[in-house]
Amino acid sequence: MEGKVCRNCRIIISHGEKCPICGEGNLTAKWSGYVIVLNAEKSDIAKKLNLKVNSTFALSIKQ
Repeated sequence: MEGKVCRNCRIIISHGEKCPICGEGNLTAKWSGYVIVLNAEKSDIAKKLNLKVNSTFALSIKQ
C-alpha cells in the first residue's frame, strides 16, 4: 500500500501534505501494516489503539 502516514495520528493519506485529523505536516512514507476502522465508536480494536475516526491507520511507523 502506498501513501504517507501522519506521525502524530498514524492515519494513512494518499494525497496532500497535511494530516486531515490534526492538520500537521509531520508525514512519513516509512511505515508498515495497517488497520481499517469502519466504526470507531463500536470497534474494540479502535478503542485499544485509541482511534476516534473511521479511516485507515498504520500499525507501525519506522524511524
